[in-house]
Amino acid sequence: MSTKPWHGVIVATALPFTDDYAVDYDAFAEHVAWLAANGCDGVAPNGSLGEYQTLSDDERARVITTAVEASPAGFHVMAGTGAYGALQSQRWAEQAAEAGATSVMQLPPNTYRADAEIVKDHYARVAAVGLPVVAYNNPIDTKVDLVPSLIAEIHAGGHVVGVKEFSGDPRRIYEIKELAPTLDILIGTDDTVLEVGLAGAVGWVSGYPNAIPRACIELFELCTSGDVADLVRAQEIYRDLHSLLRWDSKTEFVQAIKLSMDVLGLRGGLCRPPRLPLSQPLVERIVADTETAAAKGYASETRATASAL
Repeated sequence: MSTKPWHGVIVATALPFTDDYAVDYDAFAEHVAWLAANGCDGVAPNGSLGEYQTLSDDERARVITTAVEASPAGFHVMAGTGAYGALQSQRWAEQAAEAGATSVMQLPPNTYRADAEIVKDHYARVAAVGLPVVAYNNPIDTKVDLVPSLIAEIHAGGHVVGVKEFSGDPRRIYEIKELAPTLDILIGTDDTVLEVGLAGAVGWVSGYPNAIPRACIELFELCTSGDVADLVRAQEIYRDLHSLLRWDSKTEFVQAIKLSMDVLGLRGGLCRPPRLPLSQPLVERIVADTETAAAKGYASETRATASAL
């Protein structure tokens, strides 16, 4: 297990629903325990992959308590605390702390084009709760870009310990490390594992370990080992899986990852609206990418472990 709660492979968990769109907490608890059994370091519930925007307050709180209760000793819960504004996020951080989460993953204000001073205040309020805060830079889905100079200022204020970088630009990592050498970098996009791993990442908040955890763990460890000899195997895995991993960066990433889980005999299932079933051409492409990965042996242990639980 990792030395800090936000290090290692932290799975941005998909959330199972019943046929009538109710949260299936029992299935979610089983999934969290299964991820731990497969060697992951923790989970990040109530992120975008967990469809947190569609949850009621009661559902959202219970997702965190369920994850904590299902986690074995040493397995970490990084609670997603994104919200429209700082007061809501602060309350979710308080709930996470009370539930036993070991860190939080925090977006800047959602849907509001906040300036630098607002963003800094936002993170200061969440950090005041006391849990370690990992910033989540997702300028694609939010209206705020945590550019290197801004995230460095927030870190210098003592309000974030790391940043999940989802801009998709690995070049940023070098500038961030120049400006904030002690800020931890977490890979945010599944299809930049190699590039950001080589740039110095210590964690990966990841989507596809929901379906193929052991292959993803091996890839992460090879990309971040610091041993040049490991890159030969890392590139082999990366090439084999990249067509699948890049679905994590597409608009349909929630449906795609859940579909891959279904293909591999796991519990993916439906999504809540506004996410509807994918078109047949997209389904066929995702199924083909998943089956190709499985045919190359990247899901064999996953299936075996799933059937044993």
